[in-house]
Amino acid sequence: MSGTNSSAPALPATHAEDALDRVGLTVHRLPEPVLPEQARTRSGRIKMLAVLLVCAAPVIASYFTFYVVRPEGGANYSELISPPLPMPEAGELPLTDMQGGAVSAEALKGQWLLVVVAGADCDARCEGLLVLQRQLRETLGKERDRVDKVWLVTDAAPVRPEVTAATTAGVAVTTLRAPREALARWLSPAAGHTLEQHLYIVDPMGRWMMRVPADPDPPKLKRDIERLLRASASWDLPGR
Repeated sequence: MSGTNSSAPALPATHAEDALDRVGLTVHRLPEPVLPEQARTRSGRIKMLAVLLVCAAPVIASYFTFYVVRPEGGANYSELISPPLPMPEAGELPLTDMQGGAVSAEALKGQWLLVVVAGADCDARCEGLLVLQRQLRETLGKERDRVDKVWLVTDAAPVRPEVTAATTAGVAVTTLRAPREALARWLSPAAGHTLEQHLYIVDPMGRWMMRVPADPDPPKLKRDIERLLRASASWDLPGR
């Protein structure tokens, strides 16, 4: 008829889909497109997380072994610091060499550290700890290159020549000056003792993690150090 639209009216989308379903046809919606840039970003994040996990896994495993599993079954002789305390930043722990040049705290990282804290006069106790440092390191055999000896001098006085000679013979002690009050915000003695009465063990990441008893028993202390070196063997290599 003239003036009459003879075509059927368009069905709404949902009605059209129902009609197609009734005749055996299925309507599939297309998935949302993933842009190439989004795919690259997602892939990059996954890869970065995987790398971080691979790098961190040996460290996590070694600390879990030492702190939790402890396959040797014996209790440690030295006192574990839990959680380990990270080395302060340079502004919080100013270090200088014996000529007065500034030294970054970062320069100490990368090795296990046996740390002595004492004034430049280095009394008999200080001398005994420096001797113990040397003996412990030498008895570690092939593992000794993973350990550094450090003496943090807490004042500006000159070191006695005989002590200087002893600390520079053979593999030298890393001797640095550090303000005592700054050190005391990182390291701390056991109750009833002073900062100078202990050896302190710092891990290669710069974290203080063990305090050696005053007047230590060398064989027991050596066992602690050997256990630490074994637990970290998968990720800690000699040298910085």
